Amino acid sequence: MEKRGLGRGISALIPQPQEVVEQGKIALLPLSQIKPNPLQPREEIEPRSLDELVQSVKEKGIIQPILVRKSRDGYELIAGERRLTAAKLLNLNEIPAIIKEATDEESLELALIENIQRKNLNPIEQAKAYQYLINKFGITQERLAQVVGKARVSITNILRLLKLPIEIQDEIKKGRLSFAHARALLEIGEPAAQKELTAEIIANSLSVSELENIIREKKHKGIKISKSAQAVKDPYLLAIEGQLQQSLGTKVSIDRGRKRGQIRIEFYSQEDLERIFSKIR
Repeated sequence: MEKRGLGRGISALIPQPQEVVEQGKIALLPLSQIKPNPLQPREEIEPRSLDELVQSVKEKGIIQPILVRKSRDGYELIAGERRLTAAKLLNLNEIPAIIKEATDEESLELALIENIQRKNLNPIEQAKAYQYLINKFGITQERLAQVVGKARVSITNILRLLKLPIEIQDEIKKGRLSFAHARALLEIGEPAAQKELTAEIIANSLSVSELENIIREKKHKGIKISKSAQAVKDPYLLAIEGQLQQSLGTKVSIDRGRKRGQIRIEFYSQEDLERIFSKIR
């Protein structure tokens, strides 16, 4: 009777690359053949969490395979950037991976889902990834909500963060400003006032309720407040805005006066403008 090999680690359970003939199989892939995901939504990896992961991989190995898709000269990472980075830091030669067929759109969706489920993306990284999907693929906010398992209003609120000055976005990415703080700051339409309040939040560790009280005081002193915070819009106009946004795949706002009004359609690149123009035409 032939003896089975023991003590071979995870390689005993995972086929080598040449053995993989079907999509969805797990294989041990050479790290040299795996390229980073150019659509990766995460911009930064928190050093402390990465150090903890490196130590875990060193002691126990990589338990959960990364997700890749085939490319012209090897493989492209879809999800598992931290695990791949840890493997490289430990100078490992191979890493367990699931090979999957995926378009660019599907690749970004999968990367988004994994990072959001693991809570690895900060709100700004989420917002940029959402906006990229909208601009590049014409995905609606409703579709995004379905993909990431969030309410549509949550997608809208996260996207609004991109209207804040870059300096404030950086503070959110660093974790020095919470999502709730950022939402409150959006009520102020003046960037200089937003920056001033951000400095005050950080310096004095202001709570969200304290910030909201300050904003109410500034309203009384005549500080410019965004239109969305000044009045509740007509539900009929909101319904039309929602339909236009779904059709055009971008933010649409309608302002109506007594005798006339205007429809504002936002675009974020030349490519996005051409896409919207094509839909309208």
